[in-house]
Amino acid sequence: MDLLTPDIGLLFWQVVIFLGIFLILRAFAWKPITASLKEREDNIQSALDLAEKTRAEMAALKADNEKLLAQARVERDVILRGAKETADKMVADARDKAAAEGQRMLELARESMQNERQALVAQVKKEVVTLSLDIAEKVLRRELNDKASQEQLIKDLVTNSHLN
Repeated sequence: MDLLTPDIGLLFWQVVIFLGIFLILRAFAWKPITASLKEREDNIQSALDLAEKTRAEMAALKADNEKLLAQARVERDVILRGAKETADKMVADARDKAAAEGQRMLELARESMQNERQALVAQVKKEVVTLSLDIAEKVLRRELNDKASQEQLIKDLVTNSHLN
């Protein structure tokens, strides 16, 4: 016998034992191993699907958030523009009201000054008339002390009245 060539009987029993182990493993081990591999593959696939679904939902949420932020910015701009317009209107109204009140006060002051000026002019006229009468009376008394002066004054008055 040669050590390198196996005996046919030995080879037969090796093939029989191999087939027996193969059938036993196929019946008891192969199905559970393939089932667990299939289950693991399914779990991994469902996890990948869930991750993809979650990524899609996150993208949708991000898009919704961007949309909401854009709407919020637009609403903020509208509110700020409205507030600015309201503030500008209030300032313009206050300015107009102040200008009108100032104009009214100026008119009252002018009217008051006009009334005071008229009263002052009337007072001055009255004093001038009184002073003029006093002066005229004193001048006439001095001029009309004698009869010749009176006659001369009357002639002058008559002559001047015809000229006018």
